[in-house]
Amino acid sequence: MTYNNEKKRGNVMKKRSGLIGLSFVIAITAGLYAFVVNNPIHAHQHRIGETYMTMNNTFYDAIHEEVKKITDEHNDILITRDPLLSVEKQLEQLDHFEQQHIDVLIINPVDGNDDRIINKLKELKRKGISIIVVDSQLKEDQFIDCTILSDNYNAGVLCAKDMMKNIKSAKILLLEHLAALSAVDRIKGFTDTINNHPEYQIIDREDCSGQTEIAMPKMKAMIERHSHFDVLMALNDPSALGALAAIEEAKSHQSFMVYSVDGSPDMKKLINDTNGRYYTAAQSPLMMGKKAANNAYRLIKKKNVSAKVIVPVSLVGKNNISDYDLSGWQ
Repeated sequence: MTYNNEKKRGNVMKKRSGLIGLSFVIAITAGLYAFVVNNPIHAHQHRIGETYMTMNNTFYDAIHEEVKKITDEHNDILITRDPLLSVEKQLEQLDHFEQQHIDVLIINPVDGNDDRIINKLKELKRKGISIIVVDSQLKEDQFIDCTILSDNYNAGVLCAKDMMKNIKSAKILLLEHLAALSAVDRIKGFTDTINNHPEYQIIDREDCSGQTEIAMPKMKAMIERHSHFDVLMALNDPSALGALAAIEEAKSHQSFMVYSVDGSPDMKKLINDTNGRYYTAAQSPLMMGKKAANNAYRLIKKKNVSAKVIVPVSLVGKNNISDYDLSGWQ
């Protein structure tokens, strides 16, 4: 009996030792995993953070994919966040990037006028993080390493000039996004161009944050206030498409023209497949993404970059739609 009891005790001790050993292995493994996640695997691996005002827009997906291609080629770490059009969320993300010790930040600010975002970016810059702003600008940007954006003012000018060529007078509706300085520039280019031509009248305007789902009710409200309009000028394609959905829902049969900015696959397909008088000033998020990533690596190597990079735009309509790829961005 004594021998059997001792044997049982020995088996129990072995099991306990085995469990303790297993727990130790798990703890070491978890520690190593945490270390690998939070520390570069390679001696020269870099970290780039990116945050765009919303990923609910294929334009920013296209920029992200170009940045990702180049960071993957360098075998570096790309940390991507979506603030969902919230300044508060974007501020939290900037804090996170700081904790992650990123080398370069690529940002499309939710609100380029917001002092909290500007002050936080200044803080990151003081801590040695290089900053690239894309598809917008800040009201105060002298501390930014590089701003990459489309020729937004000219996009509005192109739309206005084409409208004036196609129609002798017009009652015009505007869809805007006042928090995005790039969007403000587009509408300003349009309104400045028609400013000395009283035959072109802006009869109403609404802020839709550039979002399809917000543009729909805003457009519906303007239609209810105005029984007739000739032209809609929208800050971007998603808002133009939302407005068109509202017009269709209202079963309006009036003739009208739509101008917007983006050159998105959805808008190009609409121009190609329908007889509507639709136009879009095409941007190139692919070029913007490449320039952002390439400049990020120049900054990492302590090389100079241009303080401002302007990407040209071109007007797309039925007459030249065959020159563009309908399935993707340019």
